[in-house]
Amino acid sequence: MRKITTYLLALLLSATSLLSFAQKSVSGRVTDAEDGKPLPGATIKAGEIRGTSTDKDGRFTLKNISENIDALDISYIGYQTSKVALGASNELEIKLNKSTYQADEVIINATRVNDKTGMAYTNVTAAQIDKQNLGQDLPVLLNFSPSLVSTSDAGAGVGYSGIRIRGSDATRINVTVNGIPYNDAESQGVFWVNMPDFASSVSSIQIQRGVGTSTNGAGAFGASVNINTNAFRETAYAELNNSFGSFNTFKNTLKVGSGLIKDKFTFDARLSRVSSDGFVDRASSELHSYYLSGGYFGKKSFVRVNVFSGKERTYQSWNGVPEAKLRGNREGILAYIDRNGLGEKDAQNLLNADNRTYNSYTYKNEVDNYRQDHYQVVSSHNLSNKLTFNLNAFLVRGLGYYEQYRAGDDYSSYNLPNVVIGQDTLTSTDLIRRRWLDNYFYGSTFSFDYNSFKKITASFGGGWNQYDGDHYGRIIWARNAGNIENEHQYYFNTGKKKDFNLYGKVYYAFTDQLTAFADLQFRRVSHAIHGIDNNLVNLAFDQSYSFFNPKAGLTYQLAEQSSVYASYSVGNREPNRDDFTNSTALLFPKSERLQNVEAGFRTQQGKWAFAANYYLMSYKNQLVLTGQINDVGGSVRVNVPKSYRTGIELEGAVVFNNHLKWNANATFSQNKIKNFTEYIVDYDNGGYQTVDHGKSDISFSPNVIVGSQFTYSLRKNLELALLTKYVGKQYLDNTSTETRKLDAYLTNDIRLSWTIRPSWANEIAFNLLVNNVLDEKYESNGYTYGYIAGGALTQENFYFPQAGRNFLVGVNFRF
Repeated sequence: MRKITTYLLALLLSATSLLSFAQKSVSGRVTDAEDGKPLPGATIKAGEIRGTSTDKDGRFTLKNISENIDALDISYIGYQTSKVALGASNELEIKLNKSTYQADEVIINATRVNDKTGMAYTNVTAAQIDKQNLGQDLPVLLNFSPSLVSTSDAGAGVGYSGIRIRGSDATRINVTVNGIPYNDAESQGVFWVNMPDFASSVSSIQIQRGVGTSTNGAGAFGASVNINTNAFRETAYAELNNSFGSFNTFKNTLKVGSGLIKDKFTFDARLSRVSSDGFVDRASSELHSYYLSGGYFGKKSFVRVNVFSGKERTYQSWNGVPEAKLRGNREGILAYIDRNGLGEKDAQNLLNADNRTYNSYTYKNEVDNYRQDHYQVVSSHNLSNKLTFNLNAFLVRGLGYYEQYRAGDDYSSYNLPNVVIGQDTLTSTDLIRRRWLDNYFYGSTFSFDYNSFKKITASFGGGWNQYDGDHYGRIIWARNAGNIENEHQYYFNTGKKKDFNLYGKVYYAFTDQLTAFADLQFRRVSHAIHGIDNNLVNLAFDQSYSFFNPKAGLTYQLAEQSSVYASYSVGNREPNRDDFTNSTALLFPKSERLQNVEAGFRTQQGKWAFAANYYLMSYKNQLVLTGQINDVGGSVRVNVPKSYRTGIELEGAVVFNNHLKWNANATFSQNKIKNFTEYIVDYDNGGYQTVDHGKSDISFSPNVIVGSQFTYSLRKNLELALLTKYVGKQYLDNTSTETRKLDAYLTNDIRLSWTIRPSWANEIAFNLLVNNVLDEKYESNGYTYGYIAGGALTQENFYFPQAGRNFLVGVNFRF
């Protein structure tokens, strides 16, 4: 497969020699319409792959652009975007008007990067998302971004889904919405299932790989995902989006907006429903969400209030499929039944279910039931022509539970006495329990943004937030209840986490060619956990951390539309809740430290563009996944003293002609622990047995990731695309053991988009997506655990199979 991917990338580059380049060139100057001052750093776009930015005098030049480009898109933060037609003159004078209508972009600007930052990033537009937004979760819609791997518990992209970037899981990826932290404060993870159809309210996404720039919330140890919601729309609109597909998947979305009212107000609203049976047995999802936004635009101030909510009811499938079942090994299945003491009903379910869709849960109400409400106030104020102040506040309210049927659990496990019936004493019973999360997350972020319109652009900002969460469990039914009171509460604990950070960033242009970037952040975190956990163990953790995270980069313009860059960044982060609660005195978690080097080259020439990025991420005390999970599907991690990730990321795009274009990316990497020690639970003697593995691969970190998108426009309103994704093998733990791995896989999807514009609507868009068209059988996630009992080592592997060939079809009405 490595030969294939290398060949594809070579083809991408060599194909450029077959292109006939037009000699059309254009240059110009971009200035402020009011005072005539030049606007350095303004963005000039000429089609999908060509673009540049203005120099310190506001000037730009674009050479060898396609003859088919008839207009330029010019944008600058805080100014109205302009489309300028290309006529007889190739020397343009472009004047932009300052406007608070663009304040949505101003608010997120402090936490985003650009070509002068010296870091690797990808921008994803709403138009790119809309083509595939047929009900699947946002991680699946981002699947073709560089170095990214998506996965879905239910196998079809709806429900519990996740992403890894450069091998880093969701707990290491910082996510913000409008500059406001979204990661769960305790787990540091991102539960996309709580944001059903959020893609329908997204205006842009920036994915920063590596440490990235300083931002608010969880420390970025693999990537940052910066999401911006509804952008300003001047005219009123309405949209009705409906889709359906395999596994009874349905999505219904209604969007409306007022446009600009009295030059000061706008209102936007969305209501969504997504449902699916899932590829896996009983892995159904019933998801509801809404988004409301109102904005006020003054002459120098902007205020927007966002209220959005997600409610999910998801049947659990987090146990995966035992390896023996997946492989159809009947003897292995029988041994698994005996080894785990499965009852007759569970044994028959395991024996009779389909090998790839097996789900161990059969209780009809084995569901996760959770609601999350978000309240945001975001504002921007022009203090002067050069200085802008942004101030935001937020509150997140989460409440919900997951319900489980338990067969033959001991009363003592629930802090209950045995039940005496006549002469018999019962020590166990069948029961139904609910484990609750009840939490509030609130805080504020701010930034001062300075632009000298000459050599210096700077930001000073930060944020404070606090999380207050209650964790408790209740028994709602027991077969032999005895004197169990209604909704008996058998554990209760609290988590309180505070997070404070300050950062300062500056861009300085030494010359027209050389720009420097510096970023300093101080972050203070405290985390307290107290009470009794679900295993009736007393919890008492009070940990505080202070981190200093410096970053610096250089960018040098080599020639027209070509540049090189390099950056060095340091990131620190604290352990999460599970790292503490799953720990022992021997394996108590430490904070982590990451040193990140990025260096790369970007170029645009005629009809093609190419970028190459080298990265080295060197960790001290990295918390790595062991491959094991706890009893609620959470991953177990352990510190390793020294480890690293290093690789090359390649991106390219070619516009062959008016009809055919190709975008491709590839990552080739090594992800290593310098000396890994495995800890194996020893039930015979208590404690652990250790095995030294020396240098080994980090779990869930493929050495090769390739994405390809061939797009063919049959006519202006009809587009056909072939989407290809290759992911190399991944180990389930850190031992590099070949019997504990996910096999490499290659998937191909076909997308067809047809747009018409009847007299009674602005647009009707028809979309067809056929996923995994070649019916590849593959698993994108899994886990493993081992233990010693009866003098023998037992190793159990579990996998999450993904759907074979399946489809989604949608129709979108826009008025």
